[in-house]
Amino acid sequence: MTESLPPGGVVLDPDELDARWADSWRPEDVAERLDGVGAPWCVAAGWALDLFRGAPSRPHGDLEIAVPAAGFPEIRDRFPAYVFDAVGSGRVWAGAGAGELAATHQTWLRDPASGRFLLDVFREPHEGGTWICRRDAGLRLPYDRIIERTADGIPYLAPELVLLFKAKATRPKDRADFDGVLPLLGRARRDALSGWLERVHPGHPWLAELAGR
Repeated sequence: MTESLPPGGVVLDPDELDARWADSWRPEDVAERLDGVGAPWCVAAGWALDLFRGAPSRPHGDLEIAVPAAGFPEIRDRFPAYVFDAVGSGRVWAGAGAGELAATHQTWLRDPASGRFLLDVFREPHEGGTWICRRDAGLRLPYDRIIERTADGIPYLAPELVLLFKAKATRPKDRADFDGVLPLLGRARRDALSGWLERVHPGHPWLAELAGR
């Protein structure tokens, strides 16, 4: 991803976005469509935490998955009837080309018939089979370390990494996610999250809670 966004793009009203995401897919829908894909993809964000918990904890406005940037074409090829739009800084570039994709990391899958968004794809930095944190390029982990699976095989991002990304600008739902998942994290996961928070968000208020519970 480059430092500057391309010209153009459209700002969508938040109310319009809520309506256009109303039919977003569920993890099992995407897992079925991506069965056999070689790229190491996984469910991210709030849905990933619910997969870790083993049950839904709250409604989700969308579904996000993460994939190494070089693996995105393989994901895209699974959806020939749909369109991928690039997203960045509150703007959307419809039917994104190479320039828009290179300048952003987020991509929304759109049904061209209805205009509804169904899936949010994060194209993550990486080196081969090593994931690179987009907020701190020094934080690097092998994909087999960060991807876990449900009993029926749906891949999801490790909860401690999900919480690291949620820590940047904590919203009420992020706080609720932290409170709900923390009791389920063993000492090793808590220590990992603490170390990453110290590195990426030093002084974060969650650090005291991770140490004290």
